[in-house]
Amino acid sequence: MGTAVGVGYSVHRNPEEAGKEAALKALERKGPGKPDFVFVFATVGYNQQVLIRTIRETMSGAPLSGCSGEGIITQGMVAETNFGVCVMAISSDELRFDNVRVKEIARGAGPAGERLAAGLKPLLTADSFACFLFIDGLVFDFDPFRAAFEQTLQDRQLPLFGGLAADNWAIRKTYQYHDDEVFSEGISGVLMSGRGEVASGISHGCVPVGTKRTITRSKGNIIYEIDGIPALEALKDYADEDWKTQWNKLSLNLCLGFKTPEHMKKDYGDFVVRYMVGKDDREGYVTIQSDVRDGTEFWMVRRDKELIRDGLQAISRQIQEKRGSRKPKFVLQFECMGRGKVVFREQEKIELIRSLQEEIGKDIPWIGFYTYGEIGPVAGYNCMHNFTAVVAAVC
Repeated sequence: MGTAVGVGYSVHRNPEEAGKEAALKALERKGPGKPDFVFVFATVGYNQQVLIRTIRETMSGAPLSGCSGEGIITQGMVAETNFGVCVMAISSDELRFDNVRVKEIARGAGPAGERLAAGLKPLLTADSFACFLFIDGLVFDFDPFRAAFEQTLQDRQLPLFGGLAADNWAIRKTYQYHDDEVFSEGISGVLMSGRGEVASGISHGCVPVGTKRTITRSKGNIIYEIDGIPALEALKDYADEDWKTQWNKLSLNLCLGFKTPEHMKKDYGDFVVRYMVGKDDREGYVTIQSDVRDGTEFWMVRRDKELIRDGLQAISRQIQEKRGSRKPKFVLQFECMGRGKVVFREQEKIELIRSLQEEIGKDIPWIGFYTYGEIGPVAGYNCMHNFTAVVAAVC
């Protein structure tokens, strides 16, 4: 049989009708038989529980994983709207899928990494080749998560891919999906095993603004002071007078660029980009999604449209080099919500995504979402990214 994959989507506003429409389209395109696994990404206008229940019933109870996003992506279609859902149904005698979930990750990213690894350990086999993660983007700190996850797995290297769940700019509540469950502050994970591997590409498309800055007081992923003054005060140099009342606008246009470690530079570029996911006006600090240390140097960086265009071509080349003559069975795309409608006009955005899809293969089943952060390995190291596109072709 090999691997049969179908993708469907809907922008209907009713959750039952949308879930059923997207699921039935996916099943029709996949072909006969109950799927072995289902991926779902949706935006937050829907009653999430009704939506997922409907999709699961339509899929005859097949295992399901996914999360909410700022928008959805499939072949030839991009929708950044409050009502959009996309579904991928997979049947395969080459690949196996095991899904796990971890809740209450706001209590600590390190313990969350330990619990996820402990859940995966009994499922790992010699031919397990990747793990896809869909994580609450509002309460996540990647560095302690990764350290605990990899330490718990000990000598087993497992590439991580995925995206941080989003909620259409509200910054209030995101959702993760695991079979019939819909929850927040959690992780939905999928272990892939069998005769397959992932060919991936990553690019951020940002340029530095102004001079070098230094973090002078921090704790974990909280930055209290920059160059000896409160972090929020330091941001005044790059913002309009009313920036505090337009935080989303500022944080979507500016982020922090740290020097890329030498072992990653060849494959990634000069800067590792970090989105400022939150702030505290009273304390004057900002939070990011990975840890920093006092004395760390950085530059403020902004998105550049031409670099984003060039970066998509670079992603295609990276995937072509890694996959060789093998045709991808399907593709998962994790695109920063700051690289969609806030940068490009609608038709321009669609044409960019379509050009990437055509280069990799316009007939390949494709699904993705706009995220609050992206996950993908660089030079063999599991990394989290911001303002990037991470494209994972399963071959």
